[in-house]
Amino acid sequence: MSGISRSEFLGLGATLAAGFSAGCAPEQEQEAGSLSDLNTADLVVVNGNVLTQDEALPATEAFAVKRGRFIAVGGSDDISNLVAPGRTTILDAEGRTVLPGFIDAHSHPSYVGLNELKNVNTNLGSIARIQQALRERASRTPPGEWVVGFMYDDTKQQEGRPLNRRDLDEAVPDHPVMVNHRGGHTSVVNSMALRLAGISEESPDPPGGRFQREDGELTGLVAENGQRPFQRLIPRESTREERQEGVALISRKMAAAGLTSVHQTGTSGDHFTAYQDALLAGELHFRMTAMASGASYQGLRTAGLRTGMGNEWLRVGSVKYYVDGSASERTMRMSTPYEGRPDDYGILVADQEELDAFVDDAHRARWQIAIHANGDVAIDMVLQAYEQAMEADPRPDPRHRIEHCTLVNPGLLARIKAIGAIPAPFYTYVHYHGEKWVAYGDARLEWMFAHKSFLDYDIPVAPASDHAPGPFEPLMALQSMVTRKDYSGRVWGPSQRITLDQALKICTVNGAYASFEEREKGTIAPGKLADFVLLGADPYAVDPDALKEIPVLRTVVGGRTVYEA
Repeated sequence: MSGISRSEFLGLGATLAAGFSAGCAPEQEQEAGSLSDLNTADLVVVNGNVLTQDEALPATEAFAVKRGRFIAVGGSDDISNLVAPGRTTILDAEGRTVLPGFIDAHSHPSYVGLNELKNVNTNLGSIARIQQALRERASRTPPGEWVVGFMYDDTKQQEGRPLNRRDLDEAVPDHPVMVNHRGGHTSVVNSMALRLAGISEESPDPPGGRFQREDGELTGLVAENGQRPFQRLIPRESTREERQEGVALISRKMAAAGLTSVHQTGTSGDHFTAYQDALLAGELHFRMTAMASGASYQGLRTAGLRTGMGNEWLRVGSVKYYVDGSASERTMRMSTPYEGRPDDYGILVADQEELDAFVDDAHRARWQIAIHANGDVAIDMVLQAYEQAMEADPRPDPRHRIEHCTLVNPGLLARIKAIGAIPAPFYTYVHYHGEKWVAYGDARLEWMFAHKSFLDYDIPVAPASDHAPGPFEPLMALQSMVTRKDYSGRVWGPSQRITLDQALKICTVNGAYASFEEREKGTIAPGKLADFVLLGADPYAVDPDALKEIPVLRTVVGGRTVYEA
């Protein structure tokens, strides 16, 4: 049996009592008990197939939890000694598999939740169904007001073609319409929206953006900075209560998939508040590391705050910045053109001078930095900025991140390793977005979403869904990384397959490392936060092509069940 000393345990209680400025989660409010209480558990899990991800004890049967932390890990008989009748909850796993809680190191949950409350979900698989959904919303929207769709996916329509402005004009002629791709880098607008934004066939593409044309006619597709003229016209009002409700909604869904910690990128001040409100209301079902950007970053930086502020429920993460476009929407900036598009290398949304200035400032302010860079050209730019800033102002272990880091090569991998950067590539994309990879070709896919290459270079690659652009389910992620098969069974980049051992470590241990929390979470070990999941089948005993079908039976955060099937 493993355990912690009395002094360590009391120190742990002090840590738990230290709250974020908004307050503490319920289990943090308990005071340290008597000495006899230290020898009893609040919760024990016994008779499990416990895969701890802890190298000191990789597999065992049981563990005990007190005040939100693991206090002992070992055999069922030993752990049963910590049971106090009437005071200890006993969970018999009945031989089922228990894992540390899964971590998603790049996602956008509060924005997805708010979208689900306020806009039209166009993830319907058919242009005709999208038209009907928009038509229905327009029927109860005052004339002239915007109708906005989200979660659209251009390659998943039954009609075999993408949505265009004529489809939108037919469905909703009397309202401006903007349907946003689930990836966030492209949208489709109707003719009224184009008129209101002052965009015509004669309008040039904006810097870092594109107004798509076919035979000189606008199709309605707008990409990257080409979305901004329309976004400026759309009212963005939402109430504090709606934002809190959106957080509660999406956190319930993510907890049901086994996620216990999530990193949100590009969090505005209002959305920081939404997480705080949900936490205090008992409606936050995962731990949140919120990355700042724009005004929220400037406000925090001006106040002298930086990465790490907060507690184990709600923390300030890194600062987010963008360099190029999207992998799934085929706008990321590469050194070679897209298949069948000899003049299209993708889009940059920042130049090297802008990037260098931003990185230098944030690095000197002692922030962790996370920069969106998909293509090899963009990744090279990010590395140049990081290398320059770290040489000018050396500091130990900044763990600067490269969000997505999609297309790599040996030279880039060596530089990533040399500076200790953390890549966060999409972990469900190969499986879910398979029909899009023809735009890149088989050879290029051997260097995309390169989990195997990162591990070969001993780089602690982080787990990332980028939800909404990618599904957030970690069991789908395991299947995608292990098989490299899409939903139709086609294999993309087989040289990048990894083992299930490696995939589980990415989704737990490496997720914790990406936010400087490896001492707090990521493994089932004494002293760490009691975050774990109970699965309906052993991942090692099922066909790898069926990993995503394994049910999550229970999700526990800080010793408290937040989801039960």
